[in-house]
Amino acid sequence: MCESVDDVTQAVLAKNDGLAASLRDELTSRGVTVVNLLSSPGSGKTELLGRVLARAVERGVPVAALTADLATENDAHRLARSGAPVKQLLTDGLCHLEARQLRGHVESWLPADTSLLFVENVGNLVCPASYDLGESLRIVLMAVTEGEDKPLKYPTAFGSAQLVVLTKTDLAEAAGFDESAFLAHVQRVNPGVEVVRSCARGGEGVDTVLERVLAVRDGAPVHRPPLAPRPHRHDDAAPGLAAGRVS
Repeated sequence: MCESVDDVTQAVLAKNDGLAASLRDELTSRGVTVVNLLSSPGSGKTELLGRVLARAVERGVPVAALTADLATENDAHRLARSGAPVKQLLTDGLCHLEARQLRGHVESWLPADTSLLFVENVGNLVCPASYDLGESLRIVLMAVTEGEDKPLKYPTAFGSAQLVVLTKTDLAEAAGFDESAFLAHVQRVNPGVEVVRSCARGGEGVDTVLERVLAVRDGAPVHRPPLAPRPHRHDDAAPGLAAGRVS
């Protein structure tokens, strides 16, 4: 009997989950915390990550970043300005990262003293949401220019987030963005998740994002989303990642 598309998909995801769990254990034993960043193209993810990396470097945090795209090394060049070790991961047309790809780069490139590894996933809120990378924290970002109903359109992505970051807040008025409606939609698909407001160019939210990540690295529990792709390392919401908090 031929396997259905659903059967094949589930088999692929199950294999990925097994690799992700193994990678998570391995990285945890090495003292590495992985942060998976998901967003649509144009959300300002690279700009914010560059600012967070630069702040981490200033503070002496052993940080590194992998950035994924279908083609070009443009984002790696941008992120390298932070002073942190950065590696471009080209997916050769694949619309998301998988645990096997991350493992290969961790084994061949990751600096030995790294305690924080940011992974900038491919710009896409559909496929990446289903793939566990062995991360300790999943952050979903959205720009105010994308519309307040985005969490309802992409419930898997927002419903699996342990932290949500609203970007480009300086453009909210010009974009006619309804922040109250956005926050309500986020809570509808992911009750209790914290939302951090950010404007990377002005610096708003940069320190908050870094502090949340450092808290997880140091053992703080994280929010447990309803659509978690895996059993998480911690079960309860942490101080600073408190239920429904907006920063």
